[in-house]
Amino acid sequence: LGLSALFAGESGTGKTMAAEVIARELSLDLYRIDLSAVLSKYIGETEKALRRLFDAAEDGGAILFFDEADALFGKGSEVKDSHDRYANIEVSYLLQLLEDTESAVVLLATNRREAIDEAFMRRFRFLVDFPLPDAALRRELWARSFPARGPRAGVRFDALSERLPLSGASIKNIALAAAYLAASDGGVVGPGQIALGARRELEKLGRPAPFSEADLSLKDAPEGKKA
Repeated sequence: LGLSALFAGESGTGKTMAAEVIARELSLDLYRIDLSAVLSKYIGETEKALRRLFDAAEDGGAILFFDEADALFGKGSEVKDSHDRYANIEVSYLLQLLEDTESAVVLLATNRREAIDEAFMRRFRFLVDFPLPDAALRRELWARSFPARGPRAGVRFDALSERLPLSGASIKNIALAAAYLAASDGGVVGPGQIALGARRELEKLGRPAPFSEADLSLKDAPEGKKA
């Protein structure tokens, strides 16, 4: 039978990657649906587009992946005019398709679980939370972001995991930025390049950078102890 699941978690915690892994494990194609291309201002057109998507998924054995599900299932669905009434009809139709599908796998993702109406949450068969990585997992992510044989000096993974409580995607972005900076300055990755990359990433996220280069070069925990 078909099934539906909602992935909820902050940006960069692996929701899209999880959908890709599921598709690969099931040997199915993954179709990422652009809601802006599906939703239409013309009455009946959105329902037709959704119906075509589900028919194609059932016929071809594909997985449908809807990102930013809160745009469809958000709270505050009070009917104030005809546009709101029609929007509610669209949502109801999609929920009906989710419940009636015989073979399609439908995955939805949201960065704002709190924005989704609880009445809609009960309609999904599975709800999977994607939390931010804890300190131990962050340390592993940092270690995997830099090749074991890659040139680096003074990079302390314990300090990075402690000072930078970030998502896996942000850790990857910082590591790449540090590598590019190092490539133009001697080729060795150090705390300076990582600190600059981290500041740029935190600026994108609208967050302060409460650390210095010295903070990121703290010694790792002694052998036998975990940070």
